[in-house]
Amino acid sequence: MGHGKLRKFAENETFRCLLQPSAEELLSDGYFSLKDHPVKGHWNERMFDAARPIVLELGCGKGEYTIDLARRNPECNYIGVDIKGARLWKGAKEAHESALGNVAFLRTRIEFITAFFAPGEVSEIWLTFSDPQMKSENSRLTSPLFLERYRRMLAPGGLVRLKTDSRFLHEYTKAVAAANGLQLTACTDDLYGSEPRLPEPALYEVQTYYEKMFLAMGLKITYLSFIIDHDGPYAYPDFDAAYWRSVEGPRRTFSHQP
Repeated sequence: MGHGKLRKFAENETFRCLLQPSAEELLSDGYFSLKDHPVKGHWNERMFDAARPIVLELGCGKGEYTIDLARRNPECNYIGVDIKGARLWKGAKEAHESALGNVAFLRTRIEFITAFFAPGEVSEIWLTFSDPQMKSENSRLTSPLFLERYRRMLAPGGLVRLKTDSRFLHEYTKAVAAANGLQLTACTDDLYGSEPRLPEPALYEVQTYYEKMFLAMGLKITYLSFIIDHDGPYAYPDFDAAYWRSVEGPRRTFSHQP
């Protein structure tokens, strides 16, 4: 491991806004019986300077989207979630040095997310440029498996937002929403090219590092949002994965979050 990463890991330990729980402790009773973390149900009192609605960004990378949203919307508390400490270091350092009282970061695997949030504790979830996981449906962050996890912590009427360069993931998520009768509140397969624009300036003005790069390459950015409310188990959609893989073509060789 390089000295740069070691320095970042050491500095991460000093950031009050960054929570880095032990995976071994969470899994002490097994993968299917995750142990709740003490912060569950207490984020507003333990991690922020005031109680506000909580918004998550799952797979936040370096945290630039989380930070920008928090600066624009001081009426909400924002939590960026990622497993890579070297990535989270940048966002946590920015939040620490700027004394942003409505920003926190959580280092954990997204499949462990229910161990950290109580029912109704989260108001909405952002998924920004998630890996489309073309060959593993249950690994997609909008699969029924993950929607069930989100439902356990989202308040009634809670919103899931997906912003992605992957037409495959966009169409899959639309199919999941249709199969479960979930209400779409917005949907476009060309966020920056469609007219009229959606009435949320942050959708266009807040951009991740890779979003800027994809736009410079002339690639289309898609967006959709839906209300997660649903009774009973979530159904898997009838989705032509082979067709949409062919539409998307080969994935770019670089990682979204190196």
